[in-house]
Amino acid sequence: MSIFDSLSAHAVVPVIALDDPAAAIPLADALIEGGLPVAEITFRTPAARATIEAIAKARPELLVGAGTVLDEAQVDQAVDAGARFALSPGLDAAVLAHAAKRGLPFAPGIMTPTDLQAALRANCGMVKFFPAMPAGGPSMLKNIAAPYLHTGIRFNPTGGVSMGNLADWLALKEVAAVGGTWIATRADIAAGNWSKITANARAAVARVAEIRGNS
Repeated sequence: MSIFDSLSAHAVVPVIALDDPAAAIPLADALIEGGLPVAEITFRTPAARATIEAIAKARPELLVGAGTVLDEAQVDQAVDAGARFALSPGLDAAVLAHAAKRGLPFAPGIMTPTDLQAALRANCGMVKFFPAMPAGGPSMLKNIAAPYLHTGIRFNPTGGVSMGNLADWLALKEVAAVGGTWIATRADIAAGNWSKITANARAAVARVAEIRGNS
């Protein structure tokens, strides 16, 4: 199973900006307890590398990746910290080439057919559709993806995805997994609201099972 197959199995990937690496393990434990052992730790904060490294070492059962990876140096940091996949909000051919050289599965951000074709040229197996709702929502993605379904490319819509529209996104067979910013918010992490994060994760898992007919 590829790493993107694993993300597809979860269907929801918590997207997390964390300010203090000391919260890494409580956060990981909250997600694991909620039945959602996967996380995209974004490089929006200086704590990203230390957080990824802590989780990768102490909680290897959690599938940890790096988000908002913008340059080659961050690719190196992500790989060295133990990230098993990476994503970015946009597409940079040099970053994709470096990630391939380091063996890091990478999903760049796309919003147009031109972006998507650049990703296909770089042999990407998954792309992030970002920002998903402002860009037009499920209907827009369905129309952008239609000419490319035969390539097998899969999508990770992120930005405005919620429990309220989760079913609309997962109804699209080209969607592998959504980015879930609501699972573990920056405020809840800062406040140590681990039980709330566990409840959010558990609710997302239950909703995915319901949508996919596995409940």
